Amino acid sequence: MRNKLLILTTLFLIAFLPACQKQVEQAALTYPVTKKVDQVDDYFGTKVADPYRWLEDDTAEDVKAWVREQNKVTFDYLENIPFREKLHQRVTDIYNYPRYSSPFRAGEYYFFYKNDGLQNQAVVYVQKGLDGEPEVFIDPNELSPDGTVRISLVGFSKDDRYVTYSRSEAGSDWRELKVMEIETKKELSDHLRWVKFTSASWHANGFYYSGFDKPEKGQELTARNKFQKIFYHKLGDPQEKDKLIYEDKEHPFRYKGVDISEEEEYLFLYISEGTHGNELYYKDLSVKGMDFQPLITGFEYDSYPIDNVGDKFLIHTNTDAPNNKVILMDPKNPGKENWKTIIPEKEDVLRGANAAGGQLFCSYLKDANTRVYQHDFDGNLVKEIEFPALGSAYGFYGRREEKILFYIFTSFTAPPTIYKYDLDSGKSEVFRETELKFDPEDYVVKQVFYESKDGTKIPMFIVHREGLRLNGKNPTYLYAYGGFNASITPYFNPLNIVLLENGVVYAVANLRGGGEYGEKWHRAGMLHNKQNVFDDFIAAAEYLIKEKYTSKDKLAIAGASNGGLLVGACMTQRPDLYKVAFPAVGVMDMLRYHKFTVGWGWSVEYGSSDEEEDFQNLYSYSPLHNLKEGISYPATLVTTADHDDRVVPAHSFKFAATLQEKHSGRNPVLIRIETRSGHGASSTTKRIDEATDRFAFMFYNMGMKIGY
Repeated sequence: MRNKLLILTTLFLIAFLPACQKQVEQAALTYPVTKKVDQVDDYFGTKVADPYRWLEDDTAEDVKAWVREQNKVTFDYLENIPFREKLHQRVTDIYNYPRYSSPFRAGEYYFFYKNDGLQNQAVVYVQKGLDGEPEVFIDPNELSPDGTVRISLVGFSKDDRYVTYSRSEAGSDWRELKVMEIETKKELSDHLRWVKFTSASWHANGFYYSGFDKPEKGQELTARNKFQKIFYHKLGDPQEKDKLIYEDKEHPFRYKGVDISEEEEYLFLYISEGTHGNELYYKDLSVKGMDFQPLITGFEYDSYPIDNVGDKFLIHTNTDAPNNKVILMDPKNPGKENWKTIIPEKEDVLRGANAAGGQLFCSYLKDANTRVYQHDFDGNLVKEIEFPALGSAYGFYGRREEKILFYIFTSFTAPPTIYKYDLDSGKSEVFRETELKFDPEDYVVKQVFYESKDGTKIPMFIVHREGLRLNGKNPTYLYAYGGFNASITPYFNPLNIVLLENGVVYAVANLRGGGEYGEKWHRAGMLHNKQNVFDDFIAAAEYLIKEKYTSKDKLAIAGASNGGLLVGACMTQRPDLYKVAFPAVGVMDMLRYHKFTVGWGWSVEYGSSDEEEDFQNLYSYSPLHNLKEGISYPATLVTTADHDDRVVPAHSFKFAATLQEKHSGRNPVLIRIETRSGHGASSTTKRIDEATDRFAFMFYNMGMKIGY
């Protein structure tokens, strides 16, 4: 539907020499004393102590003092790493190159995002036609002194006169919606607050959006977000006059979102109880007073509309099709028995389907690599889009009248290239290449398949410098996610150049819980199958050691969010297997995650400690609750941020405090708490600083030296 790097100097070889004994055998750190409280919860007869419960109140003065003390210890440690400043300069140099989005059309204008290199935020540009002169439309870097205000265009009016944009600050998920007139670049008076996870679906002289009630003062970043509603905002009105379109007073913990057909005939309503599984409703906007009518009910499957074909709907769904399919539905007879299959389920997983230029573009994954096929609306194959290599491609968006589409191709060693696709000729040509001096021939990318604990074959990408010796001595950085049906496909990250040019092996494991092989793969790693994900990751580490890529003294593991949970669980289950661990913004307290902001939405993935059977499963692997006294844990740098209102920092606070209490040995176990940042770095400056500290911590604790 409508809403739906730097210039590198010539690479040179850097010799790695073991650090002197003095550097490896670091002096034991003195950590801040973290007070304990007498808090014990009873879960179905099991008493669970929570002595650091007080750290959940991140606005309290004693918590702020604890954060300052922890950051002082952490940054004192990092500042004493002798090569940290040179590493910071190298990371900065590597990141300093122009980065573009694909252009997208609105009437006679094309929009795109561009970051010159070290700008904290990408700037929104506009130009008339593809050959027009780009002009700044919105520059978010001018909106805050620290560069932490982000801007996104989230919906255009049908006549392309207006655009709604969202504004967020300091990395928070909260958004403000504003409106600009495109031709004049004039910002209108419209200003909507307390929205998140929403687009702007324009209809007539306004737009539909999702919003929450204003949270209590002081609880904006922690309180549970309840009773999301659908509103209609009329252009020029204050927010308090917005019309309530849909609410559900009986179910406070459900997401609601809307989308609109291209010609504004139909409004679609999505309702979900969490991060997967949704109900789908619609209303015909030409019928006055019509209520939303059900299309697909129940929360077992995922379905979304692609386009309407007259009065019928093309829908992407995994209903009775774990690898997904596209069906044509008559809304007057929406039962499954009346569906017409347009794109049948295949062996490869259909990760997405969208309509553009009157065609249907279907994106598949084959062993985590992208394949894209063009079909007509009857499902007939027109052609396969050919890519230059194995990797990831995304794009092919546009309205029905489009003749030119754009897509991006990238891989681990291929910086993003934007292609222009001509629908009439079916030919692609390079539209914009990344201005980055990087020779992929210097590096090797391979995909291997290894066995997990239960014999399941798991794919893993391995990237390293050409000529690598498999002698078990190579520093290795193992990354994974493993959850929420998310697929980790080949992508280019300029920061990885720092690893690769320093002889580090970079590995990405495609664990169960992700979406690489469809819904069966996802469900094999969720709820009571979650241990499979940890087993898959542990097996990846064991494979890298067995095949002599690395050793347990040269292996770092990393993951963020659900991946932070992954690292936390694996370092508690197998602390002997890794030298360094990077649990970032992780879900560490599996018994209380659902009590903050939108954590309730993850219960469909994890289960909830409010249910006895789920409690036993969650308690068995919850990182916070499985740290043991007297164990020597890997050198650990926990990372979080003060404005993370998705996975609140209390998770990391409590995990770090417990780790420092129970850990034995000289490996440092530290927490780095970023300010004015959220669930991911809120600016380029903060991204560079965090990456520098992460790499410096890893290199130093592995006894590595750099040649900068």
